[in-house]
Amino acid sequence: MTDVLRRGRASLAFSFLVQGVAFALLVTRIPGIQNRYGVSDGMLPVFLAAVPILAGIGSVSTERLVRRVPPSRVLRWSQPVVLLALLAVGAGRQMVVLALALAAFGLAVGALDASMNMLGVSLQRAYGRSIMLSFHAAYSLGGIVGASLAWVGAHYGLALWVSYLPVVLVLLPAALVGSRWYVDGEAQAPVEKGAVAGGGLKWLLPLCLVMTVAYIGDSTVSNWSAKYLQDVLGSSEQMATVPYNVYMVTTLLGRTVGDMGVRRFGAVAVVRAGALVAAGGFAVVASAPGAWMGMLGFTLLGLGLCVLVPQTFAAAGRRADETGRAGASDAAVARLNVFNYVGFLIGSPLVGALGDAWSYRGAMLVPMVLVLVTLVHARSFAPGADRYGGGHERPRTADVGRSSNGL
Repeated sequence: MTDVLRRGRASLAFSFLVQGVAFALLVTRIPGIQNRYGVSDGMLPVFLAAVPILAGIGSVSTERLVRRVPPSRVLRWSQPVVLLALLAVGAGRQMVVLALALAAFGLAVGALDASMNMLGVSLQRAYGRSIMLSFHAAYSLGGIVGASLAWVGAHYGLALWVSYLPVVLVLLPAALVGSRWYVDGEAQAPVEKGAVAGGGLKWLLPLCLVMTVAYIGDSTVSNWSAKYLQDVLGSSEQMATVPYNVYMVTTLLGRTVGDMGVRRFGAVAVVRAGALVAAGGFAVVASAPGAWMGMLGFTLLGLGLCVLVPQTFAAAGRRADETGRAGASDAAVARLNVFNYVGFLIGSPLVGALGDAWSYRGAMLVPMVLVLVTLVHARSFAPGADRYGGGHERPRTADVGRSSNGL
């Protein structure tokens, strides 16, 4: 294993961590953002839906962009935009400022997520074993840091910009320095127009569905856990910031050991177990008599949902590689990443609409049923194509080795 690959893995993990911090600081302070800008409960779903729509546009644009420039360059410049947009959300006071800042955040996040996972898939190919969960574990660690900082801000009544400014001042230059060691795959010709890895999107559809369901669950926690604990289970605003933190802690734990689970038991078993645990978590949240039982439900959700997204990206990259078409892996990851935002787009308004029309407890049962759909499509993660989970053929490290330093 070369030093180039080790540095590339470390620098990419740091980018995942930075993104976890930024996203957690945004979503865990939604009540504070509402109060600062005077966003009504009726308007809140509109703002929450706009971000994933624009992120989807950013991801689709990245698929085209990486045909001309390496993913490392897209990641290098999209991450600072995300951080600056977060700061703008905290510093503004007029609704138009919030709209513009969230628009920039959404577009940049789409490019960032797609390029990060492209680099992660290509590094896993080079390592010859499952490491994708480790990158998403770094994201979870960042989420814990961000949620903790949000708790401090809410506890001491700090203005949003006061909470955000030190984070941006530290992480932005650090991310730019770390970007010198990103590692791209070998330069490849673009995929033929209208065909991703041969046969169009047909082979990718089960993975797209799993990605959508996983992010419906994740967005439910991200966007509604604080409001659910405060409005339904009667907690304080300070305590309402805790569920997302608990969720991220258990997500971190699950992802830290998840790669070992994939190597030992295979991706199919890990994905099935994750779906069952996540469904149990939603059941506990929906029936919780108080805040502490709700915490237990969010704990289970973190342990269950944590494996689904990284394994879905890994499976897409594997399947694309097996077709032998140049550039297919990046294209597949970019298109799969769109369904990340489809899940967010469906999940946030769905829970809000069901909560208003029915009850928020009942609304939690819908993602519980949806996540069980993963069981039907678990075979899409099966060995046979699972070289990295089953320990069979190891790809050559030469497949990935071009550092982004000096691009």
